[in-house]
Amino acid sequence: MENKLKYVLATSNPGKIAEMKEILAGFGIDAVTRKDLGIDIAVEETGTTFVENATIKAKSICSEAGIPAIADDSGLCIDALGGEPGVYSSSFGGEHLDDNGRCLYLLDLMSSVEQRGAKFVSTIVCAFPDGRLVTAQGECSGKIATRLRGTGGFGYDCVFIAEGYEKTMAQLRPEEKNAISHRGKALKEFSRLIMA
Repeated sequence: MENKLKYVLATSNPGKIAEMKEILAGFGIDAVTRKDLGIDIAVEETGTTFVENATIKAKSICSEAGIPAIADDSGLCIDALGGEPGVYSSSFGGEHLDDNGRCLYLLDLMSSVEQRGAKFVSTIVCAFPDGRLVTAQGECSGKIATRLRGTGGFGYDCVFIAEGYEKTMAQLRPEEKNAISHRGKALKEFSRLIMA
């Protein structure tokens, strides 16, 4: 079974690494990091979709590592902003902003917006050394909060409230968040596909 293989995570984002390792471990999949393998290269995300960017990252790191590489490309899609920031979530508002700055920028942008529907999207692509690709996607619907709430998670977690919840993602325990998150759903589907 393919899940007995060693996998490397294509991301260098500490928040994603922690989440992905924990979620994958729950499915019996051990993953190492790029740092574990001494891979320190910048991968330019030139795609215009989550799938394109995840594929670029997975193929690049797989080529460097010589083992299957799991990449995640994800973002926040807001109804009132026509689906933005989407694939540009990590640079929304300008490259100079950190996670907190991006959340504050978003809240300011939406200060007078009443319809606050949004969704998190995650696309997982695993590239294998033989050229095969396994792709899975997950979504988590919800809405944008009116202020920063919570200290957990990363990215836009402190302003996103999942459907059926009162708390933001940043106020949930990690195991609660992982059970309902876009990344959790995508990795669950990925695990199902490689174990089939």
